[in-house]
Amino acid sequence: MESQTESTNGSGESNGHLVANCREWLFSALERLRCTVVGFTGELAKIARDDPRRVVYSLKVGLALTLASVFYYIRALFDSWGSSTIWAVIFVVPVMEFTVGATLRKGLNILLGALGAGFLAVGAHLVAQLCGGKGGPILLGVFVFLAASAATFTRFIPVVKATYDFGVVIFIFTFSMAAVSSYRVGDLIKFAHQRFTTIAVGVAIGLVTTIFVFPIWAGDDLQKLAAGNLDKLAEFLEGMESECFGENCPCSNLEGKAFLQLYKSVINSKLREDSLFTFAKWEPIHSKFRFHYPWSQYQKLGTLSRQCASSMEALAFCVITLRTSQYSEDSVDLCLKIRAACRAMSLHSAKALKRLSLAIRTMSMTMPYPTNELPTNNDMSMATKAAAYFRTELSKDVALVQVTHIAAVASLLSDIVLQIEEITECTRSLAHLAHFKNPERARSVVVINIED
Repeated sequence: MESQTESTNGSGESNGHLVANCREWLFSALERLRCTVVGFTGELAKIARDDPRRVVYSLKVGLALTLASVFYYIRALFDSWGSSTIWAVIFVVPVMEFTVGATLRKGLNILLGALGAGFLAVGAHLVAQLCGGKGGPILLGVFVFLAASAATFTRFIPVVKATYDFGVVIFIFTFSMAAVSSYRVGDLIKFAHQRFTTIAVGVAIGLVTTIFVFPIWAGDDLQKLAAGNLDKLAEFLEGMESECFGENCPCSNLEGKAFLQLYKSVINSKLREDSLFTFAKWEPIHSKFRFHYPWSQYQKLGTLSRQCASSMEALAFCVITLRTSQYSEDSVDLCLKIRAACRAMSLHSAKALKRLSLAIRTMSMTMPYPTNELPTNNDMSMATKAAAYFRTELSKDVALVQVTHIAAVASLLSDIVLQIEEITECTRSLAHLAHFKNPERARSVVVINIED
């Protein structure tokens, strides 16, 4: 009896431990699931906060799919197109891109690819019929092989890859399906017509929804990107002026300062800039952007901005190295000697960049400035004078040349001034070509006069 009782008690304790372990595992699994859901929800919320247009775009895709599905539900349309009606729904998703320009480009690719494939498939079918029932399938197989191979090879051509790559994919897909289906389809011309018209309907729904329902323009994004890059360059120079060349600048370590990292996003902006430039050229007239708008000027401006950012990268490295090095008191005196020139170059160059950024955003060169902030000369002329002064002093003072890091910092700042002059000239050209407001006033505000 005692042995049986002990066995029962042991079994009960074992079951109790098992239940406790199961309960603990269940609570742990639920907690992990809760953390995963909360984290995923927070990430979605952050994505929506960073750019609310992403939410709008998602809703537009849902709206376009709903509109396309109506054609499938309407009996008269379904009887007219048959099962091909579903292609109107299928092609809504691939045609809809985030911006209007990207959608127009994608839609034209789809239509050209489908139309070319349809004509070629009909021609291949007519030729295959001449070979009879036995030779027809073989000839169709040869046509599919040759067309798919040749079209795939054209995708390696840079121009085709950059502009018509998706259209070639649609061509291969549509031609293969139409050519293979032609063997079992009685009236291929009717079949091809149904297929193309339903694809065109899907593309049209996507285009209409993208253009007329809260449109997102690539041109606007390209303009904001160009202006934002100039703002970041200006903030970098403002940080240099206050943290490195100011009269009461701190002597703390600069490696953790945020302003020293601003140039990185400018350097990495080329891929997005090229994409927006390609899509902006496809967009119709909207807002202040007209046909034949000088989008290429934004590319030139972006190239100059990245060159300037590269010089800022070298400048940041030199400044950090200079702060962490142990130099003598004489070197400190020499550093103080050129600080005023470096501060002037940074301050006035930053002001010039800020004003150029505002000019691009507002598409107007008549920006309102407080009277006490308007210098007698433009900011770039003052920065250029400071750079010229530094070069003169540097050539006269042999001891200063020997202080490598100090000389490199000031020399890089002088080079940055010259690069900002080129940015200013490029912005002036953009203002003239894009017909910014009061372009004559732009000459008096941003034209560089080095002779002054």
